[in-house]
Amino acid sequence: MHAIGIDIGGTKIAGALVSPSGEIVRELRVPTPATDPDAIADAVVGLIQELSDGVEVGAAGVAAAGFVDAARANIVYAPNLSWRNEPFKAKLESKLDIPVFIDNDANAAGWAEYRFGAGRSYRHMVMLTIGTGVGGAIITDGRLLRGGFGVAAELGHIRHIPNGRLCGCGRHGCIEQYGSGTALLRSAIELATSESDKGARLSELMHENQGELTGAQVYQAIQEGDPGALELLRDLGIALGKTIATIAAVLDPEIVVIGGGVSAAGDLLLGPMREAYLGSLSARGFRPELKIETAQFVNDAGVVGAADLARQELTGR
Repeated sequence: MHAIGIDIGGTKIAGALVSPSGEIVRELRVPTPATDPDAIADAVVGLIQELSDGVEVGAAGVAAAGFVDAARANIVYAPNLSWRNEPFKAKLESKLDIPVFIDNDANAAGWAEYRFGAGRSYRHMVMLTIGTGVGGAIITDGRLLRGGFGVAAELGHIRHIPNGRLCGCGRHGCIEQYGSGTALLRSAIELATSESDKGARLSELMHENQGELTGAQVYQAIQEGDPGALELLRDLGIALGKTIATIAAVLDPEIVVIGGGVSAAGDLLLGPMREAYLGSLSARGFRPELKIETAQFVNDAGVVGAADLARQELTGR
């Protein structure tokens, strides 16, 4: 049975018709009308209708960045979109003739990796998505952990440094403020505008871009082997590795899958991450050590995971 997956981002909404084996049959994208909840719903309905044209579709799954309640019906809060206690499932189903299931975007991405990607050989998996923020997904004994209120796996808000940087969640010192792409860019700008020789290449790139530094330019410096940029990436990997050791103490996963835009750095990121994880692991030498691997899906994890979660829900698995 085919299902449709929708991934709602701050700038675009991606949709795909997905086969039971996780293959994308067709896909579409439209801009996100981020400030208008009704327009977002209309855009999603339009995508689902167009993707299902001429094909038998059993269900649709919608992934969104925000808190989704335990019933997978309401988006309680979305920091980058105009959703506050939004009855999104009811709004979509009133205009469609198939059931719709709502999920957090990191949950959907993690499920795609568990079912069809880097985590498919394991029963216990954690995913960290390293992008604008730090997202998380937890699969334990083959089941996605949502928690009692539906908002489990907000792993980006594990405390990394007491009384540290202010986070968007209102607390201080969350790992998201030290281990995300946004944090990497902020550190790169600080280095580029300092007097340090380590920031020379980043400063050049900033000057070339009329005084602004972008994430793409930081990645360029990393690829060039710039010592300053590599040191910042290493610091980010160390912060995440320490957090993975904390996660391991609580959840004992077999594998942690690293996704999101920053994961493109590959072993330049994962190497320091693995070292820091092992250096912070409790009872090291007397317990198994988890694997840390990069995600196999890049931009399609959200739609593939959302579609498969909807299919699983419909079949009662």
